[in-house]
Amino acid sequence: MNQNLLTIFVALTAVAVCLQMAILFMLYLSTKKTSARIEALADTVEQKVLPTVDAAHALITETGPKVQAIVNNVSESTALVKQQVERLNVTMNDVLDRTRLQVIRADEIVTRTMDRVEETTDIVHHVVLSPVRQLAAILTGVMAGVGDLVGNRKVQRARKAVPRDEMFI
Repeated sequence: MNQNLLTIFVALTAVAVCLQMAILFMLYLSTKKTSARIEALADTVEQKVLPTVDAAHALITETGPKVQAIVNNVSESTALVKQQVERLNVTMNDVLDRTRLQVIRADEIVTRTMDRVEETTDIVHHVVLSPVRQLAAILTGVMAGVGDLVGNRKVQRARKAVPRDEMFI
């Protein structure tokens, strides 16, 4: 019985070893396929991607100093433009301040001139027109008196009289 049991055990161990051998052989084949795929992918990367990376590296190496020079030029230009704008701003503020002062002066001059014209008009009115009106009134009175004495004046006055509606302006 020990003999039979030992034979069964050896047979089972042989089957298990054969089964392990089959599994290991399948793993080998699977690994070989995966390895072939990875090698094909590596070849594709070497043929297509590496030249692109090399070209990009060369482009970056070539254009790096040019881009740096452009950045420096733009920075200098920006600083120069900023200075010019600041100078223009100062100049424009000065022009605006001077213009405001001139406008204020012109307003004062015009105001004084208008005040003097008004004063002159009042003076002319009191000095010239009032005596002329008084003289005209005196002459009208004298003429009326002479007209009454002569009697002729009333008739002429009646003919020259203008209705009051037409005198209103």
